[in-house]
Amino acid sequence: MMISIGGSNAATELASIVKDLSHVRPIAGDERQRRREKATALMQERGIAALILSASTSLYYFTGLSWYQSERLVGAVLTHTGKLIFVSPAFEDSKLRETLGNQAEIRLWEEDESPYSLVAQILKDEGLSGSIAMDEAAPFFITDGLRQALTSYSIVNGMVITAECRMHKSANEIALMQAAKNITLEVQRRTAKILREGISSVEVADFINQAHRAFGGSSSTFCIVSFGLPTSIPHGPDGVQYLKEGDMVLIDTGCMIERYHSDITRSYVFGEPTARQRSMWDLEKAAQAAAFDAAQIGVSCEDVDAAARRVLEAAGLGPGYKTPGLPHRTGHGIGLDIHEWTYLVKGNKTPLAAGMCFSNEPMICLDGEFGIRLEDHFYMTENGPKWFTGQSHAVDAPFGA
Repeated sequence: MMISIGGSNAATELASIVKDLSHVRPIAGDERQRRREKATALMQERGIAALILSASTSLYYFTGLSWYQSERLVGAVLTHTGKLIFVSPAFEDSKLRETLGNQAEIRLWEEDESPYSLVAQILKDEGLSGSIAMDEAAPFFITDGLRQALTSYSIVNGMVITAECRMHKSANEIALMQAAKNITLEVQRRTAKILREGISSVEVADFINQAHRAFGGSSSTFCIVSFGLPTSIPHGPDGVQYLKEGDMVLIDTGCMIERYHSDITRSYVFGEPTARQRSMWDLEKAAQAAAFDAAQIGVSCEDVDAAARRVLEAAGLGPGYKTPGLPHRTGHGIGLDIHEWTYLVKGNKTPLAAGMCFSNEPMICLDGEFGIRLEDHFYMTENGPKWFTGQSHAVDAPFGA
């Protein structure tokens, strides 16, 4: 067994963590203003009068207001002229102003009033007509309530505005994701060091959560810990597992910095890898590398997926989504949502452009044996792809010697 796996304990690793977020720069108001300006330009190009945002990550993206989604409508109307009007229950006014300040325009509705009628009145007061873009993340009851109140408007999917803005990340956004991913990669490295015979998946997940927080990230936004046969299940099994010598280990986890996500998977063997484990791990790394190399400016998203799949199919896996092989897409976009636009999947002809960010995770699932997922993320520069975190080193030394 290589030195990078096992040999330490959770208490020692947690005690040695040094928190340093001095390099982290939150998204400022001027950047949010530029985002709204881009959104209004898109609305004008597409003949859309306004964008209605619910309590979603898009509301936070454009306004800085972070709100929980409940049965009450809290959101905002962004008009094609750039005017921003918030909508809120009256009793939440003071809470909203803690974030938005006294200069924000907030229209209030009482508990016995319809927020949807209030939105209709806002559109009328602003002299707006025609198409209204609705936040695609809004719950059905909100969309349905607005549909009934806005009978003189046509409602379109807000993704034509929100996705077009959000899938092209700024340098600030990329820096925040880099900070989050750096933390998770180091958490992954330390996690490998605490593994021992008989350790439970619950104990490992608890360590990962504590380590994320110790470094200054959020609690783990998710955590998949699988040993042995269950590693062949893409999102992990239910129940507790206990580590045995010779098991494949799969750990997929992430945290947030300023609400921007990390998401990194490492697979390796606890003990001496078999020839089968080693060869499949090397094949997984080759497929991941092929996807990265294919990701060039102007290339379609589906071509990146196809590049990874060709490597696996040439080795006798698949074809397509069949197992043994790769049963899911090669990658997803990432940002304020762990999975967001756009996706590296067959049928997605969206051309790659600067600022797009993706996971690269062409998992190999071997039914009845084990699974291997190596997941790192990259972002597109004007000159091609750049890793946030580079590829894993080897099956028995995933973080190097």
